[in-house]
Amino acid sequence: MSAISTAVFFHAHPDDEALLTAGTMAMLAAQGHRVVLVVATAGERGLADLAPGEALGEARMSELYRSAALLGCARVVKLGYADSGLGSAGGVADDRPDDAFIDADTEEAAQRLAAVLKEESADLVTIYDPAGGYGHPDHVQVHRVGRRAAEIAGTPIVLEATVDRDLLLRALRLAGRFYTFPPEFDLRTFERAYSPGEAITHRVSVRRFARQKRASMAAHASQATGGDGDRTLGMMLKIPGPLYRLIFGTEWYVRRDVPLGTRLKHPFDIPPRA
Repeated sequence: MSAISTAVFFHAHPDDEALLTAGTMAMLAAQGHRVVLVVATAGERGLADLAPGEALGEARMSELYRSAALLGCARVVKLGYADSGLGSAGGVADDRPDDAFIDADTEEAAQRLAAVLKEESADLVTIYDPAGGYGHPDHVQVHRVGRRAAEIAGTPIVLEATVDRDLLLRALRLAGRFYTFPPEFDLRTFERAYSPGEAITHRVSVRRFARQKRASMAAHASQATGGDGDRTLGMMLKIPGPLYRLIFGTEWYVRRDVPLGTRLKHPFDIPPRA
């Protein structure tokens, strides 16, 4: 592990960092590493009590800066694309703007991100798995753009932020006995989401940083409610502290250039030779 390294966390929208990588970000910052947060869009088409558009985008970026400060980030970068939104069936929205991230030229977008990676001399960049986690089109684009950017910049470590699908399904079925999920929640979507346990190479314990992770989630107040009531983020924030640390105390990543079955505990761990 390098004494001081730089990790760039690439996300699609504000609040994605809170859900998937906040604990790792806080841990690395506490260990003295430089942590940089990059978002492709301002999330201006997300579901919230504010009407979609510029005002929501400004609000969500303000929330992102607060989250980044709580996690110890040294820098926040917005690539400047428009939020692609979601279609009625969860796919690509028909009414998306002309500069939607999903429609961006992959090479051009990768060059934008690669410029940040080069400027930072990044040792590591996180993206999403090929399915984009739960399948949002902008998350799928993060995978494509991020992987190509790492090639251009020569960033040596590429980690796909994900969730252990096997554990997730068991936890959600158990939680369903005690909690009423929000209207937009559909357990069936998670049967194809994220990555199976056998594919995961990094299981990072972040229980010591659960307070920062929870504060990062809370910073994104616009995403806690919207529509008919609490959304998934709002529901997560209601989980009692000890149970929260148990549920959110691990963050998962896939590194494709190491042997299948590798089990590492830190983003900068050196994998065994194939």
